[in-house]
Formats: sequence, C-alpha cells, structure tokens
Amino acid sequence: MDVLYFAWVRERIGLPREKVETDATTVAELVAELRRREERYEVAFADLSALRVAIDQELTDFDAPISGAREVAFFPPMTGG
Repeated sequence: MDVLYFAWVRERIGLPREKVETDATTVAELVAELRRREERYEVAFADLSALRVAIDQELTDFDAPISGAREVAFFPPMTGG
C-alpha cells in the first residue's frame, strides 16, 4: 500500500510517500511497525494526538482496519482561516 506523509510528518520522516508491505490489520498496528523501523519514524509518530489519518482519502481513526486499503495518509490537524 502507499503511505503518504504531509507537512511536518513528511519533514520528520524525510519522504512524501513510500510503498509499504505490512501484516498490520489496523492503522495503529501500521504505526507501530513504522515506529520500529528507525528513529525518524519514532519521532514523527511520538504523539498520535497531534496527527490525523485518512484511508483511501477518507478521514478515520487509528483503530480503523486497513485490509484492502490502497493508501494511508498521515497529516497534522487542519486549521481554518
């Protein structure tokens, strides 16, 4: 699946997107796998309350299933202006 990173998440990880092979069944499990990869992922995902997630461009929660997902995106909360 494609994993996309936006704003400061992208800056901390150093990539805008990557293909990920995973056995994770939820977003939270995917995050746990990513955090184990390298310190940059640990830093980016240190505070999940500061992040939002979308599966196939639909906002969801970290306990959402990712089976069959083509894309998971991580980004900070959006603000209006």
